[in-house]
Amino acid sequence: MQMKMKLTVLAAMAAAFGAVSAQEVVRIGHVGPSSGAIAHLGKDNENGARLAIEELNAKGVKIGGKAVKFELIAEDDGADPKQATAAAQKLVDSKVNGVIGHLNSGTTIPASKIYSDAGIPQISPSSTNPKYTRQGYKTAFRVVADDVHLGGTLGRYAVNQLKGKTVAVIDDRTAYGQGVANEFEKAVKAAGATIVGREFTSDKATDFMAILTTLKSKKPDVVFFGGMDSVGGPMLKQMKSLGINAKFMGGDGICTAELPKLAGDAMADGQVVCAEAGGVEGAQKKSADDFNARFQKRFNDDVKLYAPYVYDSVNVMVDAMVRAGSAQPAKYLPELAKTQGFAGVMGPISFDEKGDIKNGALTLYTYKGGKRDAIAVIR
Repeated sequence: MQMKMKLTVLAAMAAAFGAVSAQEVVRIGHVGPSSGAIAHLGKDNENGARLAIEELNAKGVKIGGKAVKFELIAEDDGADPKQATAAAQKLVDSKVNGVIGHLNSGTTIPASKIYSDAGIPQISPSSTNPKYTRQGYKTAFRVVADDVHLGGTLGRYAVNQLKGKTVAVIDDRTAYGQGVANEFEKAVKAAGATIVGREFTSDKATDFMAILTTLKSKKPDVVFFGGMDSVGGPMLKQMKSLGINAKFMGGDGICTAELPKLAGDAMADGQVVCAEAGGVEGAQKKSADDFNARFQKRFNDDVKLYAPYVYDSVNVMVDAMVRAGSAQPAKYLPELAKTQGFAGVMGPISFDEKGDIKNGALTLYTYKGGKRDAIAVIR
């Protein structure tokens, strides 16, 4: 009797093991800066991917009639192009089924060739430099509007709404910062204002007194910074110390919940105008609010910036796998390219022939009382 019970237990264990081993594992890579000056944004992205993976596993998604388990393989690129290509190669060697990332244009663009060569689909949730999807790689997609839309909208706003007649431009010499600053400058000139200075710094700089002193003498109405919040915050402090009272503008890199903390008391209400490459309005706002609540509950932290776009990127990739009946890159890539009207938490996702999102939204923000305050959603 005892022997029979042992055999029954062993048989049950074997059956359970067989069920687990039969379950296909789908590995999704995520790359962002989890170290360095913008690690807070990289972690925000990673948590967006983690929440998506956990919810997909809880739903019990099937691909091609088989139960699958999703695994997140997270890599750190430190917002550095060389580290990014090493991280990309590591994911390729790990035979991931797809990649979400990178966060920065300067890391996404060089990494995209590695994924393209390996035939692995890549969706960037936040890279805005137009070059990313203009290299001809069939594996490259993004779920946010690009710098042509972002920088152009901000440039027109600077002249038409803020009534800026003299405008200074600073960029951090990264692919993102320089790209968005170039598009901003083009739009400002086209709208009839004057660029009184174009300066540059780096994405790791902390001292801007020399370039700001040069710009102060030119009395700009608006100062635009192409770069990230970790540089933009200290720059605002030094502008205040020099008595530069210009409006301060920037793209989504500075348009974060952290900017008021980084700028301290140097940021006056309404002084900063920035834009996020995405946004929701109307009925879509509820799905975004629901996501924010789930994110806060899971990580005990508020969304910094891009997490919902990462979440949508994971889900649209998995939707393509389900439609293709396969998680193999070569099989689901054509389905991913055909995506039209996928219901993301940040709005519908449809890709054009380049892999860019169609009709991408843009949200203009200012800051009041240390918090972001939406001005308008523009498409």
